[in-house]
This record gives sequence, structure tokens and C-alpha cells, in this order.
Amino acid sequence: MLTRKQYELLMFIHERLKESGVPPSFDEMKEALDLRSKSGIHRLITALEERGFIRRLPHRARAMEIVRLPDSVAPGLAVRSRGFAPSVIEGSLGKSPPPESRSEPEPVADHGESVSVPVMGRIAAGTPISAIQNHTHSIPIPVDMLSRGEHFALEVRGDSMVEAGILDGDTVLIRKTDTADTGDIVVALVDDEEATLKRLRRKGDSIALEAANPAYETRIFGPDRVDIQGRLVGLIRRY
Repeated sequence: MLTRKQYELLMFIHERLKESGVPPSFDEMKEALDLRSKSGIHRLITALEERGFIRRLPHRARAMEIVRLPDSVAPGLAVRSRGFAPSVIEGSLGKSPPPESRSEPEPVADHGESVSVPVMGRIAAGTPISAIQNHTHSIPIPVDMLSRGEHFALEVRGDSMVEAGILDGDTVLIRKTDTADTGDIVVALVDDEEATLKRLRRKGDSIALEAANPAYETRIFGPDRVDIQGRLVGLIRRY
């Protein structure tokens, strides 16, 4: 699936092509998304092209076309170039059913039961990358691994969390939430562009994303630069 900035840029290009038949310039895209530099727009366009949403046409300046839109966007839907903020993680798959209202204790779930949880692409356990992608496939998760709420899974790439027992190639189970306590391992979105799996530390008004590998430095950001997308609740490893 797409990050928020990727989604905003895709829809801005889509609306401009519908209105005038001409794609916006880099300056117009930078202004519409309120980014500081054109290099950020270049990264977003490259990510959209790699994911198959747009195609840049050779030998023509500014020429590009929309190949497809996200499944959640209905045909003809009008989207503003600013101010919309779709959820980064979409879909209802992976939601554990709410408990019934009753006073007696809930029965223990049969360990044979499972819930289909969407795998939303790869997450960097290393240098942040544009990682959250489209729903690629689903995997069955035993219900006793799920807490309340919506869940998704991500495939881990990198070794920055090895001392927390998270290895390259593992699949992490994430409960969707926008809040977390210091010490939690979270999926963090930095500057609406880059996603990473790190341990959250709060240092005054700042947020530190801490690796579990001494080869990687802790990165510190202002609170307006980091959005929590979910908290680690489980891990799957295949041998």
C-alpha cells in the first residue's frame, strides 16, 4: 500500500490530469504537498512508479500517466490536492472480533482457530525506507496471538533489531495504533515518507527511534515528524 504522501501525490497528479490533461510540475507538486525540496517529490514519484501506479513517458518533459489507482479509491472520486489524510494502513482484514457483552469470563479460544491477517509489504529494521506497500497477501494467525483491534503483518528487512530477537526475514505482527509507550517496539512513519521498525523512546518533547544493534545510531526527531502506525505484538519465523 501507499504512505500518506505517496497517496496525496498520486491523487494530485490524477486530478491535475483530469482537469487539464497535463501533469503538474515538480514545483507545483512540492507546493501542493508542502515539502521542502524537489528531491522529496522525486523519491515519491520513483516509489509510485516502482509500485506500478504511474508511468513516466520517455523523451517528454514532465510526461507521465496514471496506470492505476488504489483499490480504495472509487472511480471519479474528487480529491483535494491538500488537506486529505488517508490512513496509511487500510482494510478490515486482521480485525479480531469484539467480545460479546457479558459478565462471565470469556472462553479460551481453540488453538486451531486462526484469523486472516494482511501482509502489507516490507518494513526496514535498519535505515528507514519507503516500506509500507499494498496488501500483498494474507497469512493465518492463531487468534490467541491477537489482541483487540486491527492487525497487520510486515516482512522484516535488515538487522538493526537483532538484539530484540527480530531477524532479517522474520514477519512481525503489528496491532494498528497511533499511540505507544516508551520502550515499545513500533512501526514509525518519519516525515510521512519513510517507515521503520524501532524501539520508541521519549526524550522530553523529542522522539527517539532506537535500534537494538550497536552498529546503528539512535535517531531523534521532533514530535511532528513521527507518526506511530502500530505496535509490535508478535513475531513469526520460518525455519
